[in-house]
Amino acid sequence: MDFLDEIEASVPALRRYARALTRNADRADDLVQDCLERAISRRGLFAPTGSLEAWLFRILVNLWRNMTRSERRRGEHVTLDDLTTEPSVAPAQPGRIALAEMSRAIDRLPLEQREVLLLVVLEGKSYEEVAHVLSIPMGTVMSRLGRARSALRSLTGGGDEPRLRSVK
Repeated sequence: MDFLDEIEASVPALRRYARALTRNADRADDLVQDCLERAISRRGLFAPTGSLEAWLFRILVNLWRNMTRSERRRGEHVTLDDLTTEPSVAPAQPGRIALAEMSRAIDRLPLEQREVLLLVVLEGKSYEEVAHVLSIPMGTVMSRLGRARSALRSLTGGGDEPRLRSVK
């Protein structure tokens, strides 16, 4: 498979991961576009010792980290479309409420834990691949993932806490 064909095959996974990181379709597309531009312009830096997709994910993660550091210094840019108010009554669909609760809980995780969780759960990457993408030891991947899962359980009320039942 050609270099550009491999990059093209990786785009859907990159977009999913970028969308999960940014929580904004436009920012995710910009992030993926920057990643692809950097990968193609620096094609000579790719060492074929690992997979091309892992290299692309590493570029994307580094761009994301740089973007979040920059936003922290400048303050996040919020568009007028994002300033809508929340409805005063929560929707009645339990599944949608649970998804919204999980989404908010994932957003509250520290960046390092969220990166690992999304690569393992959303993208289905192995611990070894995640360690390679994020340039961290595999033990760190496992501990961050464990801490992320534990935090999600406590943030979403899972575990030992009593849960409310739906009565029909």
